[in-house]
Amino acid sequence: MIPVYPETKVALKGKKGLVVGIANDQSIAWGCARAFRALGAELAVTYLNDRAKKHVEPLAQALEAPIFMPMDVMVEGQTEKVFERIAKEWGQLDFLLHSIAFSPKEALHGRVVDVGRDGFLKTMEVSCWSFLRMAHLAEPLMKNGGTLFTMTYYGSQMVVENYNIMGVAKAALEAAVRYAAAELGPKGIRVHAISPGPLATRAASGIPEFDELMDKAQSKAPSRSLVSIDDVGHATAFLALDGAKLMTGSVVYIDGGYHIID
Repeated sequence: MIPVYPETKVALKGKKGLVVGIANDQSIAWGCARAFRALGAELAVTYLNDRAKKHVEPLAQALEAPIFMPMDVMVEGQTEKVFERIAKEWGQLDFLLHSIAFSPKEALHGRVVDVGRDGFLKTMEVSCWSFLRMAHLAEPLMKNGGTLFTMTYYGSQMVVENYNIMGVAKAALEAAVRYAAAELGPKGIRVHAISPGPLATRAASGIPEFDELMDKAQSKAPSRSLVSIDDVGHATAFLALDGAKLMTGSVVYIDGGYHIID
């Protein structure tokens, strides 16, 4: 018997998702949020601080987000407050997008072997530990299973010039995804690390010579094309669908095939 699939446009209807990491309309998280919303999901959106709020609020309004709150993972208690409100208002969470990373300038721009302890710890706290913390808080809300997403980059696997200590943090993040997938899988919770090709985002602007990195990616990728935030969003939203329920624990490359090229 041929199965009857729901209409694509409502494939996430009734699902609740938290999107962390929208800074502006160039953010990867914004591309993902648009794709989730287009498939019918209801979204909670966070912003970093008061300065960021003016850039994110119009986007949250466009998404018709009923929950819009500050979340700076380095501010004690802010992350917990977001999950407490989701628990109170929704009582469930079906997917979570973690799209944040940070490294102090002196740590990011220096050699890995020269990084100071404080710089290393801040890089790891925001870029890796915060994902594990959110996974811990999301778990009891994913009563019927769910999906956790975080963003990584090819510099976790290969040495990419100027990516420096962030490459170390992303390698730890990818290992965290595998362990979380193994631990949460029995509850129907799958975990993915999304690895886009180079994108001109605000976060990427802190990496020296990033334009050269983008030019190299475009010239060497099999697709001969750079990815867009919408490309990343569409692929990520697919992984939130029930049709992807047996996919978990992997690094999913959305880079035009660049990662297969020497």
